[in-house]
Amino acid sequence: MRDAGLCHAIDAAGSLAQLARRTSVAQSSVSNSKRVLAQRGIAGEAATGVSRRQPSPEVHFEAVVKDNAIDPVDAARAWEYELLAALLSSPPSTRLLDEIATLCGDGTPLGCAHAALAEAASKADTGAVEREYFDLFVGLGRGELLPYASYYLTGFLNERPLSRLREDLAALGIERAENIFEPEDHAATLCEIMAGLVSGRFSASPELQRSFFEKHMAPWMGRMFSDLEHAAGARFYRPVGSLGRLFIEIEAEAFTFAN
Repeated sequence: MRDAGLCHAIDAAGSLAQLARRTSVAQSSVSNSKRVLAQRGIAGEAATGVSRRQPSPEVHFEAVVKDNAIDPVDAARAWEYELLAALLSSPPSTRLLDEIATLCGDGTPLGCAHAALAEAASKADTGAVEREYFDLFVGLGRGELLPYASYYLTGFLNERPLSRLREDLAALGIERAENIFEPEDHAATLCEIMAGLVSGRFSASPELQRSFFEKHMAPWMGRMFSDLEHAAGARFYRPVGSLGRLFIEIEAEAFTFAN
């Protein structure tokens, strides 16, 4: 059965064919010069509460549409990817939690996931969420989850999935900042890259968008979000896992229709 959230997106786009085109096309372009991946730029925003663009998710969405002149469906997709990147990069600041708490949801599964995340944010204590993030993703020795493609696909870190990703990033002209040492196959980084591809911040054809998602995200990231959804230490991050899992499922199905 087709996901209700996807059906809602199809209705908003006007038809399945239009949605398929929209979900794989970023309307704007960027120059062909080298692009530095702000691999923890979103993390800095989440930690400090100082937005790189606009102060709230709603304004951020409007800014993406206005500044890049992309289709609203693509703008919404980029926003989802950046929200997930922010929450996976570092524990959210009080300001970010307050902004997330203002999210509204409709009756679709994706809307319900937004509403659940908003409710969790409204009840969250910043210090408690910081400890939860540490236990889940850092830990003493290691966290409960290791959100890296290499680990999920091979059982080890820094394996072939990471080298394949680095090859593709080099082909795209995307570099990581010099002061960043975390492997690029972290889920937060991949979500940030995908946001850049969707929004046009990184130049990419529709085929390249789909290829990047199917090669580097689809084989494992839904499983990682499901693990987060059911992690013993997840409280605030449980609805983050639900939102991420559902969004990756919708993206995968939409890309299938775009083929």
